[in-house]
Amino acid sequence: MVHRAAPLLALVLASCSSSTTPAGWASSLPAADAGKVETGSASTGGDSGAAVDAGANPAQDAGDGGTAADASGGLPQGTAVVRVHYPASTHKIAIRGGAAGLTWTAGTAMAAAGNTFSITLSGITTSLEYKPLLDDTTWAIGPNYHVASGTTVDIYPHFTQMTGQVSTLIASFHSTVLNDDRAVYAYLPASYTENTEATYPVVYMHDGQNLWAALPQLAFSGTWNVDTTFDAASQAGACSTGGVMGWGAQPLGGTATTCTGDSDCASSECRTFPEAIVIGVANDANRIYEYTPTVDPTETSLGPAGGADQYVQMLVTELKPAIDGMLRTRPDVTQTVMAGSSLGGLVTVYAGLKRPDVFGRIAALSPSSWWDSGVIVTDIQGTLPAPQRPLVVYVDSGQGTVDDESDTDNLAAAYLAKGYVDGQNFRHVIQAGAQHSETYWAQRFPGAMQLLLGAR
Repeated sequence: MVHRAAPLLALVLASCSSSTTPAGWASSLPAADAGKVETGSASTGGDSGAAVDAGANPAQDAGDGGTAADASGGLPQGTAVVRVHYPASTHKIAIRGGAAGLTWTAGTAMAAAGNTFSITLSGITTSLEYKPLLDDTTWAIGPNYHVASGTTVDIYPHFTQMTGQVSTLIASFHSTVLNDDRAVYAYLPASYTENTEATYPVVYMHDGQNLWAALPQLAFSGTWNVDTTFDAASQAGACSTGGVMGWGAQPLGGTATTCTGDSDCASSECRTFPEAIVIGVANDANRIYEYTPTVDPTETSLGPAGGADQYVQMLVTELKPAIDGMLRTRPDVTQTVMAGSSLGGLVTVYAGLKRPDVFGRIAALSPSSWWDSGVIVTDIQGTLPAPQRPLVVYVDSGQGTVDDESDTDNLAAAYLAKGYVDGQNFRHVIQAGAQHSETYWAQRFPGAMQLLLGAR
């Protein structure tokens, strides 16, 4: 099913308080880390989660709907374990919730073992909403968490820091592969400095100058507002609409209905997406060369082309190891995302084709699928079967010729023909009235992240 974006709508913005408890629910705003859920019989270990096949639910191993196996052999139905990881020092962690012996009016102390606080809950009949508090007075920031019967959940909340930070991480990153230098920018999520126990998925993005609301002076063509998008998702959830959950259901060009708990939503589903580190890789004078996989004989006036293999090699063998060495990343394929638009969308699709062992989740917004007579579509048609391809894929465009919808439709059809399942590990969005610009990519970006990172 093609997801056609709704016309520009303005929905009611539900209020979220950071200091009071609204109508029986936890207040305040997010969870630092995606969280991890365990169920099953054999432990996978680590923060990155178990690898999933392309046919698996994209929420798995990314967010608090993710799964990893439990070495204990599983928990009895009706029982769940919640583990909160936080450097509390002399503070204590409590938990509140709506069932299983928890209430929203008074917290239950969690057992401490170093920086891990745990509790076993019984009497769970449906998905249980809960939220941790620092000293039973300060709510974790963000919407409520959820835990299902028979699972163990690990979460990495934060309680004080509301926004992330954008910086020039590397002012002049030298590539031996490309024999050039460029700036590398980074967004570190709100929890990064507060909760040093947390590690994060990483989203690699092209045209790094155009991403940041905090650095508009860098942009040559508008900004995606990536930093404020992640901050907003960290501070509040969004209600599901039409079967699409959370920020992925936002009315494009309008305002999502934000929420703290399920009772805030007519759909009874309040979800967000996990925090992540975002790496913005600056483009340079060789942008056309680096972002194109072939030479298009009809576009020779644009200059040299066909250097995408070298650009992807730089990302894989030079930049990613540097980032993993500098920051608290989750380095494996299930937690490594790539996103881009236009020619950046083209090279994103190409990177997913050539290095699915590295970039497991990809988002191509308004990709230049027309390049070289649609060569990327032909390449996708010949792609290898699962699992030797990206785990999760998102593609979109504006409607009609203004944003080359027809070529993006062909790209989406090629993915679906290879066995991707719409609404599970694939999503194709067409936005009415959208042009080929950062303004509209910014509107669609939250939905892309909801799919790729999974719902929390």
